[in-house]
Amino acid sequence: MELVVKGRHMRVSPHVRQRIERKLAKLGRLMPRVQLVEVELTEEPRGRIGGGHRVQASCRTPHRTFRASATGEDVDSALDRVVNRLERQLKEERGKRRARLLEGANRVKSRLISPNREEPEVPPESR
Repeated sequence: MELVVKGRHMRVSPHVRQRIERKLAKLGRLMPRVQLVEVELTEEPRGRIGGGHRVQASCRTPHRTFRASATGEDVDSALDRVVNRLERQLKEERGKRRARLLEGANRVKSRLISPNREEPEVPPESR
């Protein structure tokens, strides 16, 4: 999983980058096919509603791109909200894919063994 961290109106320190890597490592374990995660940190000078820091993240997989954003008093609180939102989206996607896979498997199985189908009678001389 490749991680890109960008800062707007603020400098991203190595300490903040390490915290972001540690918190986003959970997403890589949740869905191993995650290719790229982009995180953008913005410090809003007039952040009256929801705090002065905004975190936007996009998580790219081979099939879809998931996006989340949140604001908070500090970077950590906003980052926690973003990680929770991305985690929820990835879990829902994984559940949908799993349901489709199992539905297809059950459909094939039910076609081979159907309860309404009677066994063909075998003539007595062939036994």
